[in-house]
Amino acid sequence: MRIESRHNGPPGSGNGGWSAGVFATAAGDTGPVEVTLRRPPPLDTELTYADGEVRDPAGELVAEVRPAGAIDAVVPPVDLVTAAAAATRYPGLVEHPFPGCYVCGPQRADGLRIFPGRLADGRTAAPFRAPEGVSTATVWAALDCPGGWTVLAPGRPYLLGRIGAVVSALPEPGDECVVTGALLGVDGRKAFVHTSLYGPDGALLGAARATWIAR
Repeated sequence: MRIESRHNGPPGSGNGGWSAGVFATAAGDTGPVEVTLRRPPPLDTELTYADGEVRDPAGELVAEVRPAGAIDAVVPPVDLVTAAAAATRYPGLVEHPFPGCYVCGPQRADGLRIFPGRLADGRTAAPFRAPEGVSTATVWAALDCPGGWTVLAPGRPYLLGRIGAVVSALPEPGDECVVTGALLGVDGRKAFVHTSLYGPDGALLGAARATWIAR
């Protein structure tokens, strides 16, 4: 099990959502799964999974994986036109803590290019075109950054600490999807968010709840 270098988040480490999706897939649990990142997932490194733990070659704990309770935290959808308009207001186009992020980095022409902008009610929304080779990890990745951007602000970077997700179905390559995010609250350095991914027909493809930690 490896997180390839192209699936980075912050420089030198894996995107949190993509990495969590890879770890959840390794766990083989078909229901809702929760992944807690204990350290930045290393890139291009052979990782092992056993008994709910992901470890690096030195035996250091990278993540913990466990079944999650029901994830019914659904963020209401918006139409594609509204999501595209929100993306033009994406703060990361002006200032981004990790502009090379595979999911939301504006410098990544080869990334997912999910640019979540704010709606009037404080939610985030963005269009998402499913890439070739879409996988469960792709959906986890799409459910990651739109939650973080409900709380990220200039000079206030956050990193994913924990994410629980359920994937109902995979989009087809080329599908024009919409992802939405909502901030539930902030407690000290922790921000609690929900995200949802919708297919072209409005069907819910996946939902997540996550905890982000201020750096």
